[in-house]
Amino acid sequence: MTNPRTGGRILVDQLVLQGCDRIFTVPGESFLAVLDALHDTPQIQTVVCRQEGGVTFMACADGTMTGRPGVAFVTRGPGATNASIGVHVAMQDSQPMILFIGDVARGDRDREGFQEVDFAAMFAPLCKWAARIDDARRIPEYIARAYATAMSGRPGPVVLALPEDMLRDTVEALDRPLVQPPEQDPDGAAMEQVMALLKDACAPVAIVGGAGWNAGAAHYFAQFATRIGLPVATAFRRQDAIDNACPVYAGNLGYGPNPKLLDRIRGADLILCVGARLGEATTDGYTLITPDHPDQVLIHVHPDPVELNRVYRADLPICAYPHEFAEMAALWDYDIIRFKDGDDANEEWRAWSTPQPFETKLDLGQCVAAMRKVLPSETFICNGAGNFSGWWHRYWRYAGPSCQLAPTAGAMGYGVPAAVAASLRHPDRKVVALAGDGDFLMNGQELATAAQYGCDMLVILVDNGAYGTIRMHQEREYPARVSGTALSNPDFAALARAYGAHAETVEATGDFAPALDRALAHKGLKLLHLKTDVERISAATTISALRARAT
Repeated sequence: MTNPRTGGRILVDQLVLQGCDRIFTVPGESFLAVLDALHDTPQIQTVVCRQEGGVTFMACADGTMTGRPGVAFVTRGPGATNASIGVHVAMQDSQPMILFIGDVARGDRDREGFQEVDFAAMFAPLCKWAARIDDARRIPEYIARAYATAMSGRPGPVVLALPEDMLRDTVEALDRPLVQPPEQDPDGAAMEQVMALLKDACAPVAIVGGAGWNAGAAHYFAQFATRIGLPVATAFRRQDAIDNACPVYAGNLGYGPNPKLLDRIRGADLILCVGARLGEATTDGYTLITPDHPDQVLIHVHPDPVELNRVYRADLPICAYPHEFAEMAALWDYDIIRFKDGDDANEEWRAWSTPQPFETKLDLGQCVAAMRKVLPSETFICNGAGNFSGWWHRYWRYAGPSCQLAPTAGAMGYGVPAAVAASLRHPDRKVVALAGDGDFLMNGQELATAAQYGCDMLVILVDNGAYGTIRMHQEREYPARVSGTALSNPDFAALARAYGAHAETVEATGDFAPALDRALAHKGLKLLHLKTDVERISAATTISALRARAT
């Protein structure tokens, strides 16, 4: 289309051509021309949020589920700085997202005008590409490049600033067609080397999940690993990389993993890493597997050549998308004798992930067990950051890709916005947001968004009256010297009811399952406020144990 259109209309037309069907926003006067174009665009749902951090968390989660960029619009200055947290999460999580920021008029730049920020400079360290569109005629070019950049190689966020006067310009522009990520297949010689190295290995382990991982990768890699008995561990907060029912699934790495899995990783003579960057959390501060990993062979498969040999020396680096590698591995003709390690590792994980009763008034392990009885494994489990998540990381069993929406960046406040995005994207599936008391109040206002759009989702709010993770570290380093971590909280059930939710407070283990049943019988927004004792500071330890260890 080349007929004259405003910049706002051209931009929205490009989003439609790129398959965008939903945007998340807090409106601003700096992009009124875009909002006006969206008024006449029924193909795109405009989801109005309550804070820009919620906007970008929703967009990040949406991109995780679709594989194409989640789209966010915010205004300049305060809107953009609020939104930056979601950009950082999308970058560290390797998820495709595009953030559009309404900007000051072109003629007012560099005067420190109202809410002016140099967005290309501000966001450059946080994203894959940050730029400003100064010519409305080039909007199609910029949008196509933004989609290509966000999806190719290691997926991630793109940030584009939109001068408000540029969006009002009426110009002719040539539309760009749908952009698809490039194909990146491993070559036959590389696959021959992979199979030869596996054939010579005595104790191999796979670590999977990350950039470009999808349902195809999950399906084929599970086939391949099961066939040869290869133990499969998942990277931090990538527990949904393969169906946890896979007979060689070995559990997750990150914070609070199974000690037997850690021993298995340390004792491995070959590590096949597919999709993961081997980041700090996955490798326990680059110590579980060291960057030079003496006496261990590392095969590193990643879609971005920049990541290969960036931190970890790779004995065999392969630049390919995980699904292409996994499919080729599953279909490859090889004569590797099946390892017993995969079966043993799976048995160890099953024992580790079975909650045993603990003497506390409200036992979160038993709460997860109750959830597993009534909720399908393909339920979306959405959480932010905090020790509360550790019970679900250990005891929940995920069905496959996109079931776990959780930030590897460790950002608080992600769970509720992510659950809103999941409920909108998959209204036919169960959606659970997990939040701690500190975590929830980072973005709890998005319950208003959930209510406004009729989201059918359950919030489980774990309240121990503390910033629990920091309290745990505090007790390790400075036992019994509590400072800056105690919280005084509202009646969360009453707060949820004010948003129109069904809500109950649960204080004892035996009361949880009946309350869960009542909540699930309610269509729409519901919240269970779980009041727990801070003494049980994590799924693995207590404050008393931490203090005893320090003496």
